[in-house]
Amino acid sequence: MTKFKVLNKPELLAPAGNLEKLKYAIIYGADAVYIGGRNYGLRANNDNFTISEIKSACDFAHSYNAKVYVTVNIIFHSKDVEGLEEYLISLDECGVDAIIISDPLVLDLAKRVIPNMEIHISTQQSTINYEAVKFWQKEGAKRIVLGREASGNDIREIIDKTGVDAEVFIHGAMCSGYSGRCVLSNYLTMRDSNRGGCSQICRWSFALQDELKNDIKTNVDYAISPKDLSMLKYIPDLIEMGVKSFKIEGRMRSIYYIATILHTYRRVIDEYCNNPDKYEYNKDYEKILYRCANRDAVPQYFVHKPGVEEQYYAGRIELSNQDFLGIVLDYDENLKEVIIEQRNFFTIGDEVEIFGPNIDNYSFRIEYIKDELGKPLDAARHPQQIVRVPLLKKVKKDDLMRIKINS
Repeated sequence: MTKFKVLNKPELLAPAGNLEKLKYAIIYGADAVYIGGRNYGLRANNDNFTISEIKSACDFAHSYNAKVYVTVNIIFHSKDVEGLEEYLISLDECGVDAIIISDPLVLDLAKRVIPNMEIHISTQQSTINYEAVKFWQKEGAKRIVLGREASGNDIREIIDKTGVDAEVFIHGAMCSGYSGRCVLSNYLTMRDSNRGGCSQICRWSFALQDELKNDIKTNVDYAISPKDLSMLKYIPDLIEMGVKSFKIEGRMRSIYYIATILHTYRRVIDEYCNNPDKYEYNKDYEKILYRCANRDAVPQYFVHKPGVEEQYYAGRIELSNQDFLGIVLDYDENLKEVIIEQRNFFTIGDEVEIFGPNIDNYSFRIEYIKDELGKPLDAARHPQQIVRVPLLKKVKKDDLMRIKINS
């Protein structure tokens, strides 16, 4: 194995839909986060950040030596241009580390009004060949977020021939077509997927018809939805290729999802980079990742073009994940009790575990439950209820409690 590349540990880049999610992302191992402002980003349905919140995000991230990247990656119509220059200047004043763009307009304007700002080319550009990378490098882009459709061979060739600072998606949702270039949302719902309004038509179910528009009777409706992406098995390969940044998709996901995904990939990256010759793939991490989401996850384009095993063609049920039980608020050393803000139902006798950025996963059985005043309860039934449960191991604020994965 090439020791030189191993020593260059890749950045772990996390999504953050609001300040709370940003803080959990950084606490749970992100080297950088990407966020969207109230305008010009591709997640219009998300909370997104005001300028003052962007400033707070930068201050918090920088205190952990982490970076903040802001998406300015819609495809601009003429009416979108007004106010853009002032917005870019505001981002620079907030201390943003880089902007993620797709429209050449933003690149030219940024080079003129905020010349010291690092520019990243969004996956929205579907960059999957080395000549396109060279073009963006000549235009002044520091980093290219490669298209999700790039294969392992594509990624290797691009890096070898350009030396680019390459960012690659390692986990999250996929598009049915080239990412960001779908017009089904526009056609069926009048919501522009290239300006932040995608209604995820590929997740819908459809009735089948023949060429005469007669309904074809089937047991389930037809789907055109891809399974999610997971590169867990191939993290060592990507590190060896020289990928600089590992990107996780999901600005609209929960803090539990973000913390779990980051916690897992952080361990895999560190375990490999710290001792590549003795690294072994851990199937337990796979279980944790796949329990966290409600969709199957596969490597998609990395090994071969997606086929029937990488798609959902028939209907399926996406159940809400109930593993997340609570957030640690404090630990009472005198009573040996952990104080939990409840997020899902749990009861006496449940097998649970607590995980966090600075502890190994710790499993235990809930022997009793108390409310804030010490009154015995048979279960924690109410969202955000504050409860106490016995725990011999000291844990810390912002550790998370979940159902024991292997139980």
